[in-house]
This record gives sequence, C-alpha cells and structure tokens, in this order.
Amino acid sequence: MTKASDSAIWNAVHTERRALIRDLESLEPARWTTASLCPGWDVHDVLAHLVDSAKTTRLGFIKRMLTARFDFDRDNAAGVARERAADPARTLDRFRAVSSSTSTPPVALATRLVEAYVHGEDIRRPLGIDSDYPPEHVAKALTYQLTTSVKIGGGKELAHGWRLVATDTEFVHGDGPEVRAPAITLLLGTSGRPVPAAELGGPGGPVFATTITQPS
Repeated sequence: MTKASDSAIWNAVHTERRALIRDLESLEPARWTTASLCPGWDVHDVLAHLVDSAKTTRLGFIKRMLTARFDFDRDNAAGVARERAADPARTLDRFRAVSSSTSTPPVALATRLVEAYVHGEDIRRPLGIDSDYPPEHVAKALTYQLTTSVKIGGGKELAHGWRLVATDTEFVHGDGPEVRAPAITLLLGTSGRPVPAAELGGPGGPVFATTITQPS
C-alpha cells in the first residue's frame, strides 16, 4: 500500500472519529448504558474500546497478547476496563484526545476502517442515530473483511456462498444468491452484526439476514 493510500485511510478514520464525537457530545447520561450491537457491551463500553484501539501500538499489541495469553476477548475486556471512565463524558474526552492518532497494531491498515465504521454503527444503531459513511472507504473495509476469517474478526465464512452487491458504490463479491444493500449494511452483516431483512435486497437478502451470527 502506498503512502497516499495510507494517508487516505487515516483521513477517513479521523473524519469518522470526529463525527462520532459530535454525535455523542449531547447524549443523555442514561443512554450511555444502552446495549450496543456487540454482545455484552453497552455503548459506553464500545467507546472505551475505541479509545483503547486508537492507543494500541505495534509493540504494545504484542506485549498485550502475551499478557492475555493470545485471548483476544480477554485483551479487549482489559482494554475496556482500562479506558472506561466512571463518567462517560471523561471517556469521550479520552476519545477526543486520541481522535487524530495514527497508532495501529501490526495488522493491515484497512482494519482501522473496519473498527471505525463497524463500531460506529455498534453505537449509533441502538441509539437511533443515522450517519452517512463514504461508500468507497466502507468498500475498502468490506473487501478486507471478506478476505479474513471470522476466527480473527473477519467475515470470510459468513460471505461464502453469496453474491454481495453494494448499491451505493462499485462493489461485487462472490457467487451464489444475490444480496444487494448499501456497503455499510454488507459490512455489518459480514462482521456478524444483526441486519434487518428489510435492508437487504435481491433474491438472497431474506435468507442471508437469518444466517448472520453475532461475534463473541
């Protein structure tokens, strides 16, 4: 990946972080405990995870994996506990402080787009907050998800046997019954998030919605 491509990804990530901050600045205190799309996490937990993720460095990630005995769930839980302040406003301040960070674990840079868009929807959808995501960047995140196993957070197996077609950008993947939807909806579905059948068009849409399983 070129430096120009890296810069474009980071610009998109930073733009999304700022947009999420704006969406949460006036959130009523009681709504921070709303269950997110991540099982076991409320929206405050997801925000704390985003803070932790934005702080993670390549070397730091390796050390953390050793501490967590290579258990991703254990490491994520520790990160949330570390960054989740008693007052959600303080957690939001922490996220604001790292919103322009370019730290990343030793993985493909496209994972930063996955984190930004999927976790953004993990928070926004349960709160009833709509957001416009740039389809071309969502498609980059989706492309990465579809080449990555669910064992490490991807969606390769979930997409197997389906022809996925984005309705808002040029994106087609796979063979099988066609499923048509905006790129963000396809990204959520292939990331294991529940997606209403009404959002999925094409002959395969209704069945695809029932095959999606949420990540642990």
